[in-house]
Amino acid sequence: MGKKFSRLSDILAHAAEHHGGEEAVRARFPDGILGAEEIARIPDHRFLAGMTRAIFRAGFVWRVIDNKWPAFEEVFHGFDVETCAHLSPDDVDRMAMDERIVRHRGKVLTVPRNAAMMLEVAAEHGSFARFVADWPDEDYVGLLDWFARHGERLGGTSCQYFLREMGKDGFLLTKDVSRALINAGVVDAAPNGKAARRRVQAAFDAWREESGLRHADISRILALSIG
Repeated sequence: MGKKFSRLSDILAHAAEHHGGEEAVRARFPDGILGAEEIARIPDHRFLAGMTRAIFRAGFVWRVIDNKWPAFEEVFHGFDVETCAHLSPDDVDRMAMDERIVRHRGKVLTVPRNAAMMLEVAAEHGSFARFVADWPDEDYVGLLDWFARHGERLGGTSCQYFLREMGKDGFLLTKDVSRALINAGVVDAAPNGKAARRRVQAAFDAWREESGLRHADISRILALSIG
């Protein structure tokens, strides 16, 4: 990394001071993180649903999307990947005008495009779920870069929230986590570039080795050291 950064034990102690002790902090670790084989067993249509939900939530009130979600499932055929990949322009136009969901044509267009991407990946890896499951935690930022390049509207925190909800271990680069990374001496500013994200990955890997905790747990500790 080229420079020293804070030990996780010190960051945890700081978070514990503000949140009722270490056990109280640990009680707030994320639920739902899965092992590779558990992720690999998730049907691919759930991955398409998950990324679509994250895309529609971006810049919107999450509660509204969540309340409308049963209608999203109906409109998009349960997010069957083959069906969604072959939606016609007329299908997209009709869905973009459907009052049961949020009418945003640009976001509706991501469904067939991401479905087509998933079919290509599944053809090579057996399933899209297997592809995600096998991506090493030590290169989580590489997975984020892959989605930014190959997915539609899957850059930034949208992809991070999507992967978290699918059970993939990883960190969320929220404003609080970014501030904590700056305070810890990992980066000098919000880690938006590739070099900065590689430094973040190296720090998380070192903290995991120090503590035995998951990346998701470490991410929560960092957030609580600020919030």
